[in-house]
Formats: sequence, structure tokens, C-alpha cells
Amino acid sequence: MINKRLLIKNLLAHNDESSFYDKKRQLNLHSKEGKAKFLKHICALSNSNPSNNSYIVVGVEDQDNEITGDDFFDDSRIQNLVNAYLENPPKIQYENVPFPNLPKDKVVGLVTIKPKSKTSSFKKNIHTILAHTVFIRRGSNSIPTLDKIPYSKQNIETVISIENNSRNSIAHTLDGVIDFVNNRHKDMPSKYKVFKELFVICWAGIPKKIRDKTYFSRVDIELINEQVKLFYSAQDEVEIFYDENTFTITEYVPLGLNDKTSYYPLEQQKISFYDNGYYKIETEMLFEPPQYNRKVLYHIYNSTLSLLNKLQKGLELTDRENKDLINVSSTLMICYLNGFSEAKQKLIDAKYLLKEHKNKTIYAGFKEVMRVLRKMKYGGNKIDAI
Repeated sequence: MINKRLLIKNLLAHNDESSFYDKKRQLNLHSKEGKAKFLKHICALSNSNPSNNSYIVVGVEDQDNEITGDDFFDDSRIQNLVNAYLENPPKIQYENVPFPNLPKDKVVGLVTIKPKSKTSSFKKNIHTILAHTVFIRRGSNSIPTLDKIPYSKQNIETVISIENNSRNSIAHTLDGVIDFVNNRHKDMPSKYKVFKELFVICWAGIPKKIRDKTYFSRVDIELINEQVKLFYSAQDEVEIFYDENTFTITEYVPLGLNDKTSYYPLEQQKISFYDNGYYKIETEMLFEPPQYNRKVLYHIYNSTLSLLNKLQKGLELTDRENKDLINVSSTLMICYLNGFSEAKQKLIDAKYLLKEHKNKTIYAGFKEVMRVLRKMKYGGNKIDAI
């Protein structure tokens, strides 16, 4: 079993960007340009490595390999984005890997691109990339090519060596459990569970009893064997269930106009463990967006846009407006889910305004909303065209 933290360290320590490895400071999948850049590198790395895994590490400075981290990105459905734009798409996996020197809400992203024999190409236009374009790697660059791509085995031995040197050990597993419970989450209740005498899941959160159910907030869940975060949220409510073979996470999103007193089931993630040393993660989208009176919502939508306009102009806000600003992201999401099609783009356009505000909970709310919208988008809900 590969320890993903060790794998990232080995990639950074022994290799500059190459035909099987790339690194990024952050991902930006909010824009067509950001998606196009990401897909270009996926296409190029896949075509240049038909016989072995290739990798993208996210959250690392390009010049000196400093690990700065990026936001938790819980999107196993990013595969749907790749499938939407690439012909012969490779199978990819995005994992969130915690590092000791990073804040709780920051991780290093690891994109694993699985080997395949057929050439990947763009099947439709995106940003400046035209349909039928094929990319390959030349050193650290992803470049378009018109040449036929020869089947290559050039990186097999190198990648196998890096992966073998990143295998887990009992010491790594024990150190991971102790670090999770005693260091990173000493301020809240933590638990662990061993599955099939092999897999260890640790989780921490603040419990809250409502009727006959227990919910957790400020939740952090990690598969210790691979040093991978399975779930992280600073705001949402989460229900956890486990037996001898499975661990199930049901996520709820708090929504409401002017408050967040109603909880809606968003997504269920089930991890199943098997005796042969394998595990499988299945995800089901549960979300049904709340519906509101359109006339009332129209008034609230216009008031929210006026508030953002006032913020953009640098005008002083009243106490009431500052309170409304805390809920501006969730309000625009509700409007979007109720048929105000421009509300999502208005929210994206306001990103840097919200990010620069002195009240950091405002930008945290933006990131949570974008995380929910991304889940719905790639999870199969027909709320938006990719």
C-alpha cells in the first residue's frame, strides 16, 4: 500500500517536472482557462506515459519545491470533467494529502493518471484549445503535436522505483494515528477504527445530538494507511456510520435565507473494505435544493447584487449589510438553484472581493459554497452544463 505523503516527497526530492510528473501551486477549475490548463496537462501526461502512472502534485511552489498546500478538494467526480472533454480519457484519481507543517484546512493535492494504450485528444473546444488537439510532454512542457505518438516504456522503471520506495510500514501507520489524535486534533474528540486488520480510519469532529441522531461539525476524516484525507469541512454537518466492513459519511449542507437553520442531505460516501487488501469508495449524490417564492427571491437577489456592488466601490457598509455579507455566498447559491442562472457567475466574479475582506469567515463561506456547487455539477445533477 502506497503512502501518498512519501510518494509526494519522493517525487519532489528526486525529480524535476518531467514527462511523467508535473507540479502546480494551485488548481483553478472555476474558469474555462483553468479547466483548459488542467485538461491539457492530463492529456499530455497520459499520452507520454501509456505504460505507467503519471502524477500532478498541487500545492507546491514551482521554483524551490516549498510545500504551501492548497484547499481541500473533495472531487472524485473530476473524472467526469476529463470524460467530458477528452477522447479516450485516462482514469484519474485526486487525493488530498495532509502534511504536518500545513494548517488543518490545507493539503497537498495528488492527481494520479493511470496508464492506457490509446491516445487522448480533445473532443471539443475549451478556451483556446481546439477540438482534436493532441498534447504530449516535452520535458516539463505540455505541447500540441501532429505526429503519431509512439508507444513508450521509457518511464516504467523510474516510476516503479519511486512507488516502491513509498510503500507504507507499521511505523508510518502508528505515527499517523498518534499525530492525528494527539497533535492535529487535540482540541476535539477523535476516534479510530481498524478494518480487516489492515486499514485504519481516524476521524475527529464536534458531536451534536439532534433527536436520535448524532452529527459532527469541523469534521476531519483520514485513511491513515495512505495518508489521505477522505473528508474535511469547517462548516457542514456530517453523520458517520460504520460496521466491520464499511465506513459511511453522510454530509448535510446548512441552507436558508438570512440564516442556515435547515439541513439538507448533500452526499453520501461509502468506503467498503475487503479481505483481499482492497477497498472501494462509492459516492451517491442526495441533494434536493430547497425552493422559495420567486418574487421574494428576486428581491433578495437584487439586494445581494447591490451589496456586492457597494463592496466593489469601497463604500462603507452598515452593520446590517456586514451581517448580510456573511451569507452572501449561500444566498447566491440558493438563487442559482432556484433558476437565477447568472447568480453562479456573479458569485465567481465576486471571489477576490470576498477573499480580501477582513472577516475571513466570508471567504470561507465562498469556498464552502463552491465546493457544494462543484459536487452537484460533477455528481450528475443537471444544474449546469460543464
